[in-house]
Order: sequence, then structure tokens, then C-alpha cells
Amino acid sequence: MAKKLALIYPPTCDPTAPYLAVPMLTGFLRSHGREVLPIDANIEAWDGLLSLDRLTDVAHRLETQLAELEKKPQLTHVETLRYGTLWRARGDAQAAPLGIAEAKAILRDKDRFFQPMEYGAAVATIEAAQRAISAAFGPLQVDFTCYRTPFSLLNMEEITRDAHPDRFPFDHYVNQVLIPTLQRECIDVVGLSACFPGQLQVAYAFAIKIKAALPHIHVTAGGPGFTQLFIRLKGDRLRRAMGPLDSAVVFEGEHTLLRLLTALDDDLPLADVPNVVLRDAQGGAGYLSGHGMEDLRALPAPDFDGLPLDLYLSPKLVLPYDPTRGCYWGKCTFCHYGLAEVGTAAYRERTVEDAVSHLLGLSQKYKTHTFYFSQDSVAPKTLLKLADALREKGSPLRWATDLKPEKYLTEDRALALRQGGAVACALGVESAAPRVLRLIDKGQPIDVVRDVIDRLAQSDVAVEAMCFTDFPTESGDEAMATLRFLQASRDDVALFIVGRFGLTHGARVAQEPASFGLSEVFSLLGDDFQTGLFFTEKKQAKRPRDHARIDEALDKLSSTYLLRHYPWAGALSTAHTILYYECYGRNIFRSLADQGVPRDGRGILGKKNLSASAHYDLSATEQAEEVEQHMWQHLIYERRQVSSALYHELASQAPTLFPAPQRYRYAAGEDPVPQLRFRGPRLGRRPAPHVPGAYK
Repeated sequence: MAKKLALIYPPTCDPTAPYLAVPMLTGFLRSHGREVLPIDANIEAWDGLLSLDRLTDVAHRLETQLAELEKKPQLTHVETLRYGTLWRARGDAQAAPLGIAEAKAILRDKDRFFQPMEYGAAVATIEAAQRAISAAFGPLQVDFTCYRTPFSLLNMEEITRDAHPDRFPFDHYVNQVLIPTLQRECIDVVGLSACFPGQLQVAYAFAIKIKAALPHIHVTAGGPGFTQLFIRLKGDRLRRAMGPLDSAVVFEGEHTLLRLLTALDDDLPLADVPNVVLRDAQGGAGYLSGHGMEDLRALPAPDFDGLPLDLYLSPKLVLPYDPTRGCYWGKCTFCHYGLAEVGTAAYRERTVEDAVSHLLGLSQKYKTHTFYFSQDSVAPKTLLKLADALREKGSPLRWATDLKPEKYLTEDRALALRQGGAVACALGVESAAPRVLRLIDKGQPIDVVRDVIDRLAQSDVAVEAMCFTDFPTESGDEAMATLRFLQASRDDVALFIVGRFGLTHGARVAQEPASFGLSEVFSLLGDDFQTGLFFTEKKQAKRPRDHARIDEALDKLSSTYLLRHYPWAGALSTAHTILYYECYGRNIFRSLADQGVPRDGRGILGKKNLSASAHYDLSATEQAEEVEQHMWQHLIYERRQVSSALYHELASQAPTLFPAPQRYRYAAGEDPVPQLRFRGPRLGRRPAPHVPGAYK
């Protein structure tokens, strides 16, 4: 009997549009006669959590925790951190329940969405709600791109602990919505698709709870997030990382998942299915190696049927589509995105005819004309052919994509992209320093990059520049060169991002550290999953003063744009950003800044000015945060080891906080402000004992 499959896309990710992973698998499996229930748990869980009832519960939870701490005669270091976090989120927690319904309504409204003041207020309200959720379920940081606890992916014990209802904000959704749905639909197999590392912790929590409630269900997992984790683990460590999972799929999953389902149908040995990770009888885990790369031309269009398309936080549907897979360049030394070290990132293309047919069919079926081309890196020649074909069809489709700047993009070709529907292109600029570009191996000098930006902008395509600093050996002057380049290109650059370099497994920098000026690349003892990767430079390239002037220059440049955190309008490559370009043109985010439009529009909805007394001095919580940073620096770079026990050993040596009553004014989105101090003795804090390495 054929097994019925539920494909689940877990939080936390962009809620403005569906992601491509589940629709691609759904389309393929349905084309082979499989019954599939697609579940976008990301938008479903967030929509439920961002509601009056649930945020009221969050506010009550926060106040209860705060009251418990207020009763204590003194606070430990960990309690001091919690106290400060709860107090700073207090205004957010009280405002968010009152404003959340209107905030979501604005983002789904075809008129109010395009009013910058309304839009900003909606975004500010949702961000306030997320701060309140993070505080109430602390120590947690959660938003649409992040789900992190201090020991989140160290080992399965920590993952299981963090899945407890008191620490897991999506517990209500899983127990009250997801599990009843799986029961009602008589699901036999659950597939969890995690595309990003930030989804892994939640995916594990989902698996734990599904297996506890429905032990007969076979739970498997896949996607780039799990693949990048599992391919670097072996034996017992891989077995432990399997945790609640019955199996896992590594590399691209269409045919592997189909073969797994067929084996389950016929009760055949799963170990014979290539690229399926299983526990073995020897106390370890492993998989039979196979070809993990799909023939893209043989795959059907993605299938979005069954997804809650009206639930996304957007007034219009923007659909993702993959005209290509893999990276045609494949040489960037910092990049691990395509799993290049295991040979599954070879560049593949759909035929232009198929791509056009798919896009027009999806447009008609789902009543949208706006798409985001989701792929690792599309070749400019292929993109031009696709644009020409859409133009020849007289297509009204509009699209955005990521693109490597190439000399090939002449003025005529840039114009052809625009005439073929291009609204925006996010360019991998990375750096404007010639030496750094050579180390990164981008293949194009900065003069070519500047020309491409100019040509696209003159063709009325919004150019988004993706950059980063702190590549190994990059000097302060080289980082500043990137910022000066962006400043000089301000009239042509619609948006920009300047991140900080992070080392990833599989990148050439990690594989050949000495070639990039590194003396050491290391993981931490105690990190069973090896999720963290750190490095030291042979010679320190930047001093604190360099970082200070870079931050100052970046803040100054950012103030000339209306920039918001991903995934909101003003961020890179998102549905909202594309819709704003369509409505207002490529200059909108510079224009809004020039007009002085505030980032939070008319402010957080439901915001009130409040006051209350605190049993402890909140300024001391800021000092505790500084100590916390030093503690983690010590654990990472001196002890090279991390665990809950080691952390609490250091925390026990940190200062204890004694009462110092004070009254504070507070409101959503603002730090508490002290009022007149109460009369009476102020108790001091004990001097801080020495924490090794913490006060350098």
C-alpha cells in the first residue's frame, strides 16, 4: 500500500512568500503518482504565534518570570541577564497583542502595504512581537531568519532540552495544529525540509514531538541544512545527530525521496537506497553513496497546490522558480552554498522553452505576474535568453534574481533584461578592494562591476549590491574601499548589504587556510555537530579602531537609505522589495530616506508610555552583558571548548546583583529610562572575581 507523505517546511524563514523546496518535491512526487500533503509550517506557525491570544500569553509569561526575579534577594549572572532582557521587552510585550492584527492586515492589504508610514508601523509591530517572544522564551533569539539558543546545536541533549514547551514558542502550533493535521490526514511518512541552518533546531523539535505523539510515522529530513550537517559527520557522531529521525536524505532529494517511499511501500531494505542516512547495527550511522544531483531538465514545474497562499504576509503573491541549479562560476573561495566539495553543485539549466512554459503556466494558475528566480547563480547568457523569450511572448511577467556581474552585460543586454521583465538584480559585489577580490576569485575587476551596475541602473533595473568585510587579511583601508565604492555608486545602487565574513565548512578558505593568511581553523570541543567553525589570522589585519571607523562609515552610508532587516522592504531579494520596486521604481529606498520617512513609520501599533518600579538597577544588566561577551570569547578562543557546564562554571564567578530599587519609564521599542530614584539605602554589588581571559 502506497504511503502517504507530508512534506513540512519548518520555521524560521521568510513569511512573505512560499519557499521553493516543498513545491519542487511536491511537483515531482505528484508527477509520479504519489499522494503528498505540503505543509508550510513556517507561515502557519508564525501566523498563529503572531496573534492576539498567543501574544497575550507571551506577555503574561514575561510578567510572571519578571515577578519571580523581582522577589529574589539577589540575582546570579544568568538571572541578571534574564532580568535585563525581560525588562527591555516589557513594552514590546504589552503593545504587540494590541497591534498585531492591524499589522498583519496592513501587510496583506493592496493599498496600505504601499504606504511607507503604514508599512513601517506594521513591520515595527511584528519586530516588537518577536522581541517579546524571544524574551519570554529566553535565552532565545528568534525572528524570521534566526532561531538560536546559547547551546542550540551542540548535541542532542541540548536540542531535546530546548524542545521543551517552556523553551519552545512553536509548541502550541505543533500540538494543536500540526499533529492533529497529520492524524486527520492519515499520514504515514513525514519529510522535514530544512534549507537554512536557522531551521535545524526547530526541525529537530518538530521531529521529537511528532515521534512522541505519533510513533508509527516514519520521520525523515533533508534539504541543504541537513545535508551540510550530515555529510561531515561519521559513525557514532552521525548516529547521535540523527536524534529523533528514522532516516535522512542528503543532497538533492527528488529521486532519493521517491525511492525511499517505494522501499517503505514494499518493506524493502532502506540501506539499499542511495543517499539515505540510517543507523547501523555497529552503533553508528551512514549512507550508501549515490548520484545526488538531479537532471533539472527532467523535472516538472513546482506545484504550490495545497499551500496557504493567502496566508503569506504580502498583498500580492510572489512565486519562486528555479531556471537553473548549481553555480556556473563555482570558484568563489568563501562559498559553500552549493556543496561544491561533494560535487553536487554542477551547473544545470532548464531549457528556455520549458522555463517560459512553466512561468506562464504558474502565472495563470496562481494569478500572479511576479517571480523570484531562486537558484545558486544563473549564467548571464541564459538569463538573457530567458528574458528575450518572455519579451517575444509579450509576457507581462516581472522578476528579480541574483546575478554575478560580468563584462558580458553590455548596455544593450542590460536593456534587454529590463524589456524581458527584470525588475531587480542582486549582484555579488563582495568587495571593492582589488587584492581581496583576487583572493575571493570573483573573476571580474571592480571596474567591470562598476560598469555593470551603471548599465543595469540606466536600463531601470534596481541594482542590489551584496558585500562583506573581514575576509581574512583584509585591512581596514580595504574594507573602507568597499564603503567608498558604495557611496560613489549611490545614485545607481538601489539597496546594499555589508555583512561580515563567516567561515563555512567546504569553502576553500577552510580547506586551505594557510593560503589565505590563517594560522588555524578549528571547531570547539563539545560541539558534537561541528556547527561552529572559527579561525585565527597569522597576523591580525584589523585593530579595534579599524572596526570603529568601518562601523561609523557604514552607519553614515546606511542613513542615506531606508534599510530594514531581511525580509522586509528595504532588504535584499525579497517579495516585498520586488513589489516596492514595481510600484515606485528602483530609487524608492533612497527617496524615502531623502524624504525623512522614519524606519518604523507611524510607530509600533498599540504602543503605550508606561512606568513601573524595578527591584534592581537595569544599568547593571548592561555590565552583565559585557561580562557575557568576554565569557564566550574565553570559551571559544582560549579554552576552545563549550558546554553548558563550562559556561555555568564561568557564570558562577561573575558578579552577583543586589537590589537597588528604581522606577523606570518604558515603552515598546525603547530602552527603559530611570525616573526619580527611591529613597532608601542602595545596596552595592560584590566586586567581580577574575574570569580567566575575560577582561583583556
